[in-house]
Amino acid sequence: MENPCSRIGVLAPMPSELGPVVKAMGLTARGDGAYVGRVGAVEVVAMRTGMGLARATNAVTRLLDDEAVDHVMVVGIAGGLGSARVGDIICPTVVVDGATNVSFTATPIGPADGTISSSDEFVVDPDRLGVLVDAGVRAVDMETSAIAAVCVQRGCTWSAVRVISDRATDHPDTAVLGLAHPDGSPNVRAALRFMATHPARIPGLLRLGRDATKAASRAAAEATRRIHTIT
Repeated sequence: MENPCSRIGVLAPMPSELGPVVKAMGLTARGDGAYVGRVGAVEVVAMRTGMGLARATNAVTRLLDDEAVDHVMVVGIAGGLGSARVGDIICPTVVVDGATNVSFTATPIGPADGTISSSDEFVVDPDRLGVLVDAGVRAVDMETSAIAAVCVQRGCTWSAVRVISDRATDHPDTAVLGLAHPDGSPNVRAALRFMATHPARIPGLLRLGRDATKAASRAAAEATRRIHTIT
């Protein structure tokens, strides 16, 4: 595949998403929180954003300020909507800011299809999720639209590789969001408290953990495969 990218910045929200990227791409820690290396013909610098739109905005701004990258790729997991199932790869053509309804068009590396909606809000209401499905949204996350907005403003192309870790309709409430710290690292104390007070939900929580681990690894592998196609 012909592509002008020679150096790509990869952004992953949580440690559990960045770790598989580092492994799949064979990257090396640089000492400042970033990881660097080469995937085929392309130099790669990868870093973590943390969870949420504000942290994603700060991370991509720092990346574009400090690194000479000509494309930004978001890699990680997402919640599925509509026909999307756990394990599906979602490489969107469009991402929509859930709060403003502003949309951003991707410059994908390889095939792309569908729409992702990004929001700080963990939406579980069936009616609101139904509105998203009717609008053609296949997945939800908490970072991609913020990253896309900065990239568009700075004249840098962007794309996303997300893998469905769970269905957005699987969650009866927003409690699962509190099981991670804002930087994306696990909140062990909150998880233990949650399991002690909601023992009936332990099997679902364990399943979510397994599926999220598999999804993060698949996203990293797919991102690596796509970068390898650049010549």
